[in-house]
Amino acid sequence: MKHFISLKDLSKKEILTLISESCAIKKNPLKFKNKLKGKYVGLLFEKPSLRTKTAFYIGSLQLGASPVYYSHHEIKLEKRETISDVSRTLSNFLDGIVSRTFSHNTILELAKFSSIPVINGLSDFLHPSQVLADLITIYELKGDIKKLKVAYIGDGNNVCHSLIQAFSILGGNLCVATPKEYSPSRNIVMEAKNHCSKSGAKINLMTSIQEAAMDADVLYTDAWVSMGREKERQGRKKAFKEFQINDKILKLAKKGAIVMHCLPAHRGEEITDSVIESKNSVVFAQAQNRLYSAKAILLYCLGQN
Repeated sequence: MKHFISLKDLSKKEILTLISESCAIKKNPLKFKNKLKGKYVGLLFEKPSLRTKTAFYIGSLQLGASPVYYSHHEIKLEKRETISDVSRTLSNFLDGIVSRTFSHNTILELAKFSSIPVINGLSDFLHPSQVLADLITIYELKGDIKKLKVAYIGDGNNVCHSLIQAFSILGGNLCVATPKEYSPSRNIVMEAKNHCSKSGAKINLMTSIQEAAMDADVLYTDAWVSMGREKERQGRKKAFKEFQINDKILKLAKKGAIVMHCLPAHRGEEITDSVIESKNSVVFAQAQNRLYSAKAILLYCLGQN
C-alpha cells in the first residue's frame, strides 16, 4: 500500500516517474480512461478548495473511479467522530482517501489507522500534490530543473516546504526569500540539506527578494495569508510588503523567465496584475497541470502496478 503524504517519502526515481506519467496522461488521456474502473475515492476536505477538489474529483472520474465528497460539515473530525474511527470506517468502503486538512497531524493519523492509501491534498505543513504539478510545469516549459535557478518569494509555508523537499531530492538551485520571521521550518531545511549532499541541489535561504530574483529562470510566489491564518492578516501584510513580485522584480530575472503562483492570488499583494497577466505568467497552465498530477498520484496509490 502506497500513501502520498510527503515528497520526502519518495525516491528521485519515483518523483521523476510521477512527472513522466503525468505528462503521458496529459498527452493521451484516453489511454488511461479505465485504469481505476470500479474504484471508489473519498475526498475528505476540511478546507475550502477549487483546484484540488476539481482535479481529484474529475481526475477520478476520467480514470473510471467514483469520487465521494465529504465536507467539513459532514465529518467534523475530532468533534463528531475521532480521526481514527473515520479512517477505519472509510477503509471499509473506499479504495483511497484524498484529504485536505488544517493540521498535518490529521493526515498522519488518517494514514496511521487506514488500510487504504491516503493522499495529502494539502495540510498546513505540506502541499505535495501542488508541487508535483509545479514540477510538471517547470519541466514542460524550462527543461531539467538541475540547470535552473528557481526563486520562491513570500511565506515559508506548506508549498515552500514541498518545493524544498522536491528540489533537495531532484537537484537544482532553489532560492527562498522570506521575511526572517516567516522562514521555512528548520526541520524541513535540515532534512533537505542531507538530501542536497546526494543530489547536488542548492537550497539558499535569504531575506533579499532582489538577490533571489536576480537571473532566475522561474519566479514563484504564494499568498501571504494562508487559510486558517486570517487573524494574522494585518501583521503579515506589513511584514511582506516588500516581498511582492512586480514589474521591477520581474526585470531582475532572466529574459523569458516564467512566473508561477499556486492560486488563489491576491492581486496587488504578493503579485501585481501586470505580472500575473504578463506573457511570462504561466499560472493557469500550472493550474491545469493539477489535473494530470492528481491522476498520476491516484494511479500511483490505487493502481495495480
